[in-house]
Amino acid sequence: MTVDRLHPVLVHHLVNSLGWRSLRPLQHQAVAPLLDGADAVLLAPTAGGKTEAAMFPLLTAMEQQGWSGLSVVYVCPLKALLNNLTPRLESYGAWLGRRAAVWHGDVGASARRRILRDPPDVLLTTPESLEAMLVSVKVDHHRLFAGLRAVVVDEVHAFAGDDRGWHLLAVLERLARVCGRPVQRIGLSATVGNPSELLAWLQGTGRGSREATVVAPEAAPAAEIDVELDHVGSVDNAATVLAALHRGEKRLVFCDSRALVEKLGAALRERGVTTFLSHASLSVEERRRAEQAFAEARNCVIVSTSTLELGIDVGDLDRVVQVNAPTTVASFLQRLGRTGRRAGATRNCLFLALDKHSLLWSAGLLQLWAGGYVEPVTAPPQPRHIVAQQLLALCLQEGTVGSRLWAQTWNGLAPFDRSAEPIVTHLLDEGFVERDGELLFIGPQAEQRFGRRHFMGMTAVFTAPPQFTVVEGRREIGHVDPSLLTDRVEGPRLLLLAGRSWRVTWVDWTRQRCFVEAVDAGGRARWHTGGVGGASFTLARAAREVLLGADPPVALTKRAVRALGQIRDEQIATVHPGGTVILRHGGEVRWWTWAGYRANATLAATVSDLVDATQRADDVSIRLRGDLTPQMWRGATADAAERLCLPDVDRRALDGLKFSEALPERLATMTLAARLADLDGAARVLAEPTRMVGS
Repeated sequence: MTVDRLHPVLVHHLVNSLGWRSLRPLQHQAVAPLLDGADAVLLAPTAGGKTEAAMFPLLTAMEQQGWSGLSVVYVCPLKALLNNLTPRLESYGAWLGRRAAVWHGDVGASARRRILRDPPDVLLTTPESLEAMLVSVKVDHHRLFAGLRAVVVDEVHAFAGDDRGWHLLAVLERLARVCGRPVQRIGLSATVGNPSELLAWLQGTGRGSREATVVAPEAAPAAEIDVELDHVGSVDNAATVLAALHRGEKRLVFCDSRALVEKLGAALRERGVTTFLSHASLSVEERRRAEQAFAEARNCVIVSTSTLELGIDVGDLDRVVQVNAPTTVASFLQRLGRTGRRAGATRNCLFLALDKHSLLWSAGLLQLWAGGYVEPVTAPPQPRHIVAQQLLALCLQEGTVGSRLWAQTWNGLAPFDRSAEPIVTHLLDEGFVERDGELLFIGPQAEQRFGRRHFMGMTAVFTAPPQFTVVEGRREIGHVDPSLLTDRVEGPRLLLLAGRSWRVTWVDWTRQRCFVEAVDAGGRARWHTGGVGGASFTLARAAREVLLGADPPVALTKRAVRALGQIRDEQIATVHPGGTVILRHGGEVRWWTWAGYRANATLAATVSDLVDATQRADDVSIRLRGDLTPQMWRGATADAAERLCLPDVDRRALDGLKFSEALPERLATMTLAARLADLDGAARVLAEPTRMVGS
């Protein structure tokens, strides 16, 4: 039996300490490949036992093969998730006399010194903290990582879809160089549309040279799932519905922005609902208090952004509520998986759409979910700015780097290979890196741009908008956008944070601190977020199918049915089952593609001569010139599919691409343009017939 390959002490504790009668299917199937050293991606829904499926075989290998020192690194995308997992891994390790410890930005200096003096067997951390260890002069990384054998990447899909994934891959290759051996890589993931490709991505340069397997047991017959879609029309109405429904139960409410979390949280508290909040701009202490209180309470609501979408344990939930729509089916599955964990419980989610637009996108998303669709996870293309960051980080890590040897650090992983020579040349030309004979080292320009706080800015690959810390007395509440402190206001300046209103008493502009005192109501919440948004091609087409009459097979309230009917009437001229529509209405000409933002941005760049200069593209349409004729259209689109263009990039957008200043402007612009594009979606639209209607 598979369980016989696990260490007998582990098996004893599974039965006697955890009270398990057997392993779950994922845990059974993971034992053999992981003990045999294979790279793997383990797939299971939220709370599917993925952590145990990875760690029990690794702890067994640790004992059977005599691993010593720090031999397993466990990587998570969130510090809160690390904090949540640490007690479990500490107890599992202790059964075998092994130790686990956590290291991230909130861990104090004394705890870090203990880890460096006497490394644990398992280290829980983030990619940014791994980078910080590699570049720190206080860490002997060759000694610390000498015994490294395996890396577990929890929520690997959350990394792979953005630049943190490229950063993680590069750091893993550097770790392999430091320890002098290939390192087993194990990814834990919720359901994704392309698990084999995700595993190949995770393997990096080990692809094809190491055994690899996707462990994804067939799902048990689906239990009953209760999904309902409602149209409530406003935040106040959403709060009224939440206050009235499911009293006495524990409810987790997801919102698509921090400002909406604050507004809904305040509205619920006004109605006497015990409410907790969680989002990235609340202080660590504030979030911990909320999550702990919520885990212990029953009749309450926690309102959150996606920070609670991943595997952080907030106790046994009764209900999940989604305000408006998440951006992906995969995200919805994560949130749905928060419920139905008790025996006899039902997985459930109530969608509350605040307007008809959100209702349409929610219906489209549920249409995709009902059809079994899950988005593939793909890494963003052309991460040249991460290449620049890694080259600078390598100079910090090693002090000096051979001008002909630097590419060996990443073991040939593209694009961190010799193809990065133009970036190295630019770093030298601009003084980010200097040269002495055959040696490269950090230059004055890098010191000036990134050298604050011992180059801590080098470890994060995203540009965080500036925020002011909000303090009441000695208690830190969280962070707000500085525009809330500079807007012209009549009367006292009031903020909304942690679901409460605060009056600003003093602002320390130099230290970026804002001092407040509590007031009854009237506060405002706002955060500016960068990045490229917009719906995908698949989601936009699903919304189009809803407009054409498809109803998702979920419970629709009477309000939702009525509002869907209204939006179908309003948009009837913009959709056609046989192709796309160019609609002339009231002096405006618009091409209704229903193709998503990136495909539309690509189309707008490709037929730019026909596009209105004042407004280009959105998720569903492109505004065209008012003098457009059928002849002009045919002439511009006849060969458009053969000459697709990347979207134009506003130079100001480069500010949101961290380390873009360490790239030639041309390469930085090309990187952003490639990320704005959807060439396949644009080609599909151009292959469809187009109808021109209106007067």
